[in-house]
Amino acid sequence: MTWYRTTFQAPLGTEPVVVDLLGMGKGHAWVNGNSIGRYWPAQIADANGCSDTCDNRGGHTEDRCRTNCGNPSQICYHIPRSFLNNNGTNTLVLFEKVGGNTTDVTFQIVTLGTICGYAYEGSTLELSYQAGRTIADIWFASFGDPQGSYGSYEAGSFQASNSLAAVEKACAGKPSCSIEVSEATFGFE
Repeated sequence: MTWYRTTFQAPLGTEPVVVDLLGMGKGHAWVNGNSIGRYWPAQIADANGCSDTCDNRGGHTEDRCRTNCGNPSQICYHIPRSFLNNNGTNTLVLFEKVGGNTTDVTFQIVTLGTICGYAYEGSTLELSYQAGRTIADIWFASFGDPQGSYGSYEAGSFQASNSLAAVEKACAGKPSCSIEVSEATFGFE
């Protein structure tokens, strides 16, 4: 068991702050005397069971739509801005139980946002997120006649059943993507 202590300056701005504990084993973390919780990024999720597509329709089963297989369940831990000294030095304390590598510990700000795009058949839809951040989730996609407006789209009277899966495959986990808007891409039936 090892105790680690370091100092850092609070990131500028008002965005949420996280500490990335990738490389650490198992332990507990504090910022300026405030617990931010236990961590265990060395515990790796089972590498089996994930698939490239996810379909949440129908009843729930334990193995449906598994993601992040073969990776830690969590590596970033939120630090409330109220825990930070914005105009001075902050202290991070780690109580490490099983050993880890502190050289990979970093502080980051998290920018949350939504991007939206639309394109007509025969064109290319290009999506990109700011400052190299990755597109985490695709909430809606329709190769058909979607109804509604930004933030509240719904499926229309017809659409390709593969719409969401095609966009997820092309874009999820990437900072940008391009999708040819065609029947071939979306498997329109």
